[in-house]
Amino acid sequence: MTNDVAERTLPAPDALRPWIDGIEIGVAVDDDGNGNSASREPFTRVPDAATKVVVRVDENGHRDTLVVGPRTRATYHTSKRLASCVQVRLGPGTARPLLGVAAVELVGRVVRLGDLPGASARQLADELRWLEGEDAVGRLTEVLPGRLAAGDVADRSRREVLRAAVEALSTDAEQVPSQVRELARRLAVSERQLRNLFAEGVGVSPKHFARIGRVRHVLAHAGSTGWAELAASTGYYDQSHMTADFRTLMGVPPRSFFTGRLPVAQPCQSLSRV
Repeated sequence: MTNDVAERTLPAPDALRPWIDGIEIGVAVDDDGNGNSASREPFTRVPDAATKVVVRVDENGHRDTLVVGPRTRATYHTSKRLASCVQVRLGPGTARPLLGVAAVELVGRVVRLGDLPGASARQLADELRWLEGEDAVGRLTEVLPGRLAAGDVADRSRREVLRAAVEALSTDAEQVPSQVRELARRLAVSERQLRNLFAEGVGVSPKHFARIGRVRHVLAHAGSTGWAELAASTGYYDQSHMTADFRTLMGVPPRSFFTGRLPVAQPCQSLSRV
């Protein structure tokens, strides 16, 4: 019998939108809609610039409350069994006030939330550990606004600049990423200041953030249009530039990846290997 993880993506509640970009809830089911075992099929964990707080329960009932840092390159795995998870994607600039550390300190790492130095992180770990699904989301909605709303005018100004930069460097169907130098000039900051804002609040440089977004866009849209057209619409100079960037982040060129394609992990499925 085939097993899988049934996942739902929830919009962040209004009260959390200044700090949370999205929430995924996953529960393992078999192909009859019952059971508690996740698939052991191979999968790809793609690059992701977000920092996430995760409440995870394995098949034996063991609970973890984790922080998963930004992932700069793809990795390939065979999943193990996972019963359920809640994954909360933190918005730009949320890591320091919520977790007590800069986002750059979490890149490529998975750590227990309660092991982080901030009192807020330890308190949140205690509050979330025994909650699942929408109960965990409800608790976040209750406690986070009061803890995160504090901060001086300078802090709020830096977060606003960072969020504007993240939006400008994101790739979607309506826009291609801005050039970093042009963006810094538009936001009235130096390139060095912009890099520092990204290290603190996102964890990767502005350029690497844009690279991750472009590669994720290619993963989402390959097959629906030609390679050259996809490269142009995603903001690459040309197809060879796209191929080189894709290979650096994914480990193989686009054609090879899609020829022998492994499934891209759903958010909670990818947590079965952390």
